[in-house]
Amino acid sequence: MPNEISVKQIYDKAIVIDALNVSNWKSSAVYESLAASGTTAINATLVTWENFQQTLDYIADWQDIFKERSAQIIQVNSVDDILKAKKDGKVGVILGWQNATPIENDLRRIELFRNLGVLIMQLTFHERNFIGNGCLERGDAGLSNFGVDAVSEMNRLGILIDLSHCGERTTLDTIEMSSKPVACTHANAQSFHMHPRNKTDEALKLLAERWGVVGATAFNMFLPAGRESTIENFIDAIDDLVQRIGVEHVGFGTDFTQDQPQEFWNYIGAQQGTKLPSTFYDAPEGYADLTHAPKGLETPDEMPALADVLSARGYKPEDITLILGGNWLRLFREVWTD
Repeated sequence: MPNEISVKQIYDKAIVIDALNVSNWKSSAVYESLAASGTTAINATLVTWENFQQTLDYIADWQDIFKERSAQIIQVNSVDDILKAKKDGKVGVILGWQNATPIENDLRRIELFRNLGVLIMQLTFHERNFIGNGCLERGDAGLSNFGVDAVSEMNRLGILIDLSHCGERTTLDTIEMSSKPVACTHANAQSFHMHPRNKTDEALKLLAERWGVVGATAFNMFLPAGRESTIENFIDAIDDLVQRIGVEHVGFGTDFTQDQPQEFWNYIGAQQGTKLPSTFYDAPEGYADLTHAPKGLETPDEMPALADVLSARGYKPEDITLILGGNWLRLFREVWTD
């Protein structure tokens, strides 16, 4: 019992950051689960295939959500907001993108969206855009000329660059060209489980050398046990990354998709968000009814179990604190400045 209490204290005191949550923000159950989770902050997906105008509309929708749910959540515009969320017992919401499509062909829009509170931008999602290639594109090209300029502008403005869905060459180009550390908010190692969405050892090591952070993902497609995955299998993915790149560079991004309907899966799996079936995904009917998170970590309210399993694996309290969110907080402090 004393050990269980000490683990609970570790979790309760820690800054807990989930670096990717793409749940249904219209569902009350999502907010209730987050409120019960003890999570300090989440990277909430705002964009997958959306264009400029659609993204502006979604940001307007989020302003309504922040007002309506002010007792549960606050918008994160700085590290201080994350610390305030912890103090006030609320969940800080970081507005993030899984694709850079909203800037379209205009670099000026990066600053516009930074001013509107977008703090994390993933360069590509699955396929090619103006910036570079996604991990499921048929060819492995690197950053475009436009992409090189976009990376520089994101660095200047203090936006964290996310490479989770980027192709290998685009990933490596960005790590090498970025003047600030970058992240993979939700990805595992290909050597741990071979999937194009997971990352090569070369990319992981280079990212860590530049003091970036990788968030192990709990989405069961990217774990060896697939739909039979448990929280123990997810901790295996964290263990694997710690062994490869060091505990100072590892966090987690669950990729929770709580209460998402079939329409969501059709949309994110569509080629460029419009053609279904796509060349890489068919979004079968009933996909929304399948389990996408490991048993024991299916919704945010089960997150305290992460500390229990990490402790049982022999992780020291200070390392558990780093994995739960300390590493993300360090990275945010370094990047979110202009």
